[in-house]
Amino acid sequence: MDLDSIECVSSSDLDEDEIHHHHHPHQHQHQHQHHHVLHPHHHSEFSSSNNKSRNANNVANNNNNNNNNTNSINNLVGPTAIAPATSVHELLECPVCTNSMYPPIHQCHNGHTLCSTCKTRVQNRCPTCRQELGDIRCLALEKVAESLELPCKYYSLGCPEIFPYYSKLKHEAMCNFRPYNCPYAGSECSVVGDIPFLVAHLRDDHKVDMHTGCTFNHRYVKSNPREVENATWMLTVFHCFGQYFCLHFEAFQLGMAPVYMAFLRFMGDENEARNYSYSLEVGANGRKLIWEGTPRSIRDSHKKVRDSHDGLIIQRNMALFFSGGDRKELKLRVTGRIWKEQQNPDAGVCIPNLCS
Repeated sequence: MDLDSIECVSSSDLDEDEIHHHHHPHQHQHQHQHHHVLHPHHHSEFSSSNNKSRNANNVANNNNNNNNNTNSINNLVGPTAIAPATSVHELLECPVCTNSMYPPIHQCHNGHTLCSTCKTRVQNRCPTCRQELGDIRCLALEKVAESLELPCKYYSLGCPEIFPYYSKLKHEAMCNFRPYNCPYAGSECSVVGDIPFLVAHLRDDHKVDMHTGCTFNHRYVKSNPREVENATWMLTVFHCFGQYFCLHFEAFQLGMAPVYMAFLRFMGDENEARNYSYSLEVGANGRKLIWEGTPRSIRDSHKKVRDSHDGLIIQRNMALFFSGGDRKELKLRVTGRIWKEQQNPDAGVCIPNLCS
């Protein structure tokens, strides 16, 4: 939805130097090195005519030892066992969807395998040899998979965990190192990345307003409030306490009537979001609505937060009352603040830490 005018007042402007461009998440890979010390063999030297032949034998033996040591080095595997597991993991890759296969794993009479989901998609025909699949299970491959331990697929993003093959998928769906989805709700944006990358993406690609400080004061004006679309009005990013927060303000249809909603999302995981609280306030003509709550993590989709009504909701009639005048123009001023909860070790209670 287009706004006729928007005024955003913040405690201070965001310093451009505080937002760092990270076009790609940092990737760290740990390499395990194995050092082999070759100990020379000590032989007593005797004055005889066999010295030359012995020296020749020693050279040959040393060459053989070097070859054996080289083979030993090539055969060594690091603790993560990524190298051999990768080749086995390729055997567990479905040739149709390229996803990892989980029981039941099917095979044709010629031994070609595919996952149970794709078996129904290929009309019971092997995608490799076109022979009829039947109902043959590849029990050997299922047993091999059961014995595998593989690193999380986000190990390059920092996850150090190694899991059995059949529990790896469950972990990856909830891994704290998995990338975040873009929190912008005005379009179906498919960009993913870490927080610094998404902050730069919101600013440069979505042209989102950036502010620093933990207080905000926004004024929203709409000339024809009766024309409500299911669209985002405004997204503003705030930087405070070393973290980033997304303030959403939008209009959407709730039943037969349009409503206006404001809510805050935390750019991080849910367990970190619980350390913060926020308040939103809107009012005029001697009336006031106040909302206090905990920001939701951007792990929760924009739609999920909106549909749960977890924020400040203003009915249209109340919004027009706050606007005053002839009720033909929407004028809303939304103010609020963010604070960090601190645990008081003596009293065992949380006390607010307000930013200056």
